[in-house]
Amino acid sequence: MTTPPRIVSLVPSLTELLVALGLAPYLVGRTGFCIHPADAVRAVPKIGGTKDVNLAKLRRLAPTHVLVNVDENRLDTVDAIREFVPHVLVTHPIAPEDNFELLQQMVNAFADALPGVRESAARLASELKISLAGCAARPWPEQRVLYLIWREPWMTVARDTYIARMLEQVGWRSWPAVEGGSTGAARYPVLQGDEPWLAHIDQVLLSSEPYRFTQQHLPLAQALCPQARVRLVDGELLSWYGPRAARGLDYLRGLAEA
Repeated sequence: MTTPPRIVSLVPSLTELLVALGLAPYLVGRTGFCIHPADAVRAVPKIGGTKDVNLAKLRRLAPTHVLVNVDENRLDTVDAIREFVPHVLVTHPIAPEDNFELLQQMVNAFADALPGVRESAARLASELKISLAGCAARPWPEQRVLYLIWREPWMTVARDTYIARMLEQVGWRSWPAVEGGSTGAARYPVLQGDEPWLAHIDQVLLSSEPYRFTQQHLPLAQALCPQARVRLVDGELLSWYGPRAARGLDYLRGLAEA
């Protein structure tokens, strides 16, 4: 008989994915940012944040598996966890298509403990294929997009991030025209606010996370890009991989059609 896993997730979207795959009974720890779905995670112990994990508390939970992400978690934290956790699952989706590999990673790790994981993963993969096909079914006019994730200073996304590659599914090209590399701060460029290309942006998208932009920030963003259409968007749908990927693509398609 297979020993049941004891899983800790250090990534909000992965916590939600575990629940969607039927693995909530095996979830023994999460970060304070892992809040979805609320009913399933409310009673799961918190062990700090994504960047400030309480290693002592994590050790006491005696996990067999810890789920981490290259962008979300610190390398030194992950290295420390490897010293006492048998299985550290490192994830790094950088495009919506990468969710297929992520789902397979979860199947490989947990299908023996819960056979239903395979079926649930197949359902999510099928939904993602349909949503990707929906985006690919029509030609989209190219738009120059500034996707803002922070202010004071303004921060955006490089073109090799998950968010930017989501936007590309509907012909939206993120600016600035830079790639940030596989890790590090360059993946989320800081703006000075006087870049010449800002005058040519077609759309400014103000994300709901990690900075919670609201209506009061619309005029500030409009001043940054006077010719652009400025909108508030659901950052969780556009940046969370896992079970939100398909819904995020459908949501994005709706934004592009509006």
